[in-house]
Amino acid sequence: MKILLSMISVALLAGCSSIRQPARVEHVQMPSRGVCAHRGASDTHPENTIAAFREAIRLGAQMIEFDVALTGDGKLVLMHDHTIDRTTDGSGRVEEWLLADLKKLDAGSWKNSRFEGERIPTLSEALNMMPNNIWLNVHLKGGVGLAEKTARLIASKNRLHQAFLACGADAATAARAAEPRIKICNMERQANTLQYVNETIQAGCEFIQLLGGEGVDPIHTKRLRDNGVKVNYCCTNDASMLGRLLEDGVEFPLVDRVGEMLKVADKHGIARLKPSNK
Repeated sequence: MKILLSMISVALLAGCSSIRQPARVEHVQMPSRGVCAHRGASDTHPENTIAAFREAIRLGAQMIEFDVALTGDGKLVLMHDHTIDRTTDGSGRVEEWLLADLKKLDAGSWKNSRFEGERIPTLSEALNMMPNNIWLNVHLKGGVGLAEKTARLIASKNRLHQAFLACGADAATAARAAEPRIKICNMERQANTLQYVNETIQAGCEFIQLLGGEGVDPIHTKRLRDNGVKVNYCCTNDASMLGRLLEDGVEFPLVDRVGEMLKVADKHGIARLKPSNK
């Protein structure tokens, strides 16, 4: 067991720790707390689409989470599931499709007929429409090749100050090798435990995403903050629980009901994001 933990720690350290180089955008004031729109405003809009992101931004979300996968021709697109069946009018695995063919699919009607014609976005399209002052929680749905390409694209779009990769140790290592400045949210052995907390701190990752349970331990969140780790939590759509999470030190709970949960954040004195591209 000790050998296994040691191997995991080494992998995480390789993925998360590196000599920090200044990002090209240094002057942007990023939110210190807020609500993370899980796949955009996914309660009311089709998840992982530009429409869902625009709505989350309009409402004032401080962070947006979305999922990135590789197509058969090596392009980066937004898709949560390994298959496209649930959220489009196509079928099959993402990697079985070419980007040009994926772009012909309807990614909106499954949610509501008013979103007919909504398309699967590329990562580039998603990054292009984001304000400069919103956190981007980029969940990788793949391995090292995906991590490398995603890190490089984020850097090329000057989004290193705001985007971070939510991924495991191997992907983090590959991403750091491709782009040493990339931020990492440790998803290796994701849980709501002291062990997960300690491994994330030891690795030097910038974010953690606690998962599960009826809440969090304030001692754990304080330990994370004291070590410079920002705290996400997945997931809740319950107003009472969201309030407790914020009180107990979670900085960015992931939610689907963005409008409703932002009202809870309002009551905790958390200002809604005013989008800026400065």
